[in-house]
Order: sequence, then structure tokens, then C-alpha cells
Amino acid sequence: MTLDARDLEELTRSLAERLYLQVASWHLYLGDAGLAATLAEECAGRLDQGAAVCARQALEAVQVPIGGGGTRLPMARLVPPGQLSDLEEVLQPFCR
Repeated sequence: MTLDARDLEELTRSLAERLYLQVASWHLYLGDAGLAATLAEECAGRLDQGAAVCARQALEAVQVPIGGGGTRLPMARLVPPGQLSDLEEVLQPFCR
């Protein structure tokens, strides 16, 4: 399933404002990190699998550059567990 440009923009905006990476006690929102669009695009291609599967697979697929890009970690390792359910909630309206 793919999203039209307007829906993809809406998804990106929702992810940017609601989801964050956690490093120590710091919360870095995806919009500030410049990762919201990347996650939205990964999710858009998986929406037909349902919100729960889509969320888990997309978080594993997005590689986050650390320390200038020499190292990359799956976003799933940097998102606290509670954010997974938030991501599923954001994705639910787009899974039609």
C-alpha cells in the first residue's frame, strides 16, 4: 500500500511531533532529528500488514547514523518501548 502525497505528509508530521529517540534521559523528537520522513516512507510501504507489524518492521529497517555516521543502529534500539504503541496508534488510521 502506498500513500498519496498529502497522507504521507500528514504521517510525517504526526511522527515528527509524537515519536522520539531516547539517549540516556534525553528525548530527541524525530522531527528535530530529521528522521520523521524516513520512518514515514518505511511505514507507508508496509501499511497493508497492519499497524503492529508495520511499526516493528519499519523501526528495524530505519538505520540511524550515530557519531557522524560511522556507526548505524536500527531505530528500534533507540526508541523506548512505550513509543512502539504510540507509533502503532499513529499508523492505525492509515491502515485501511
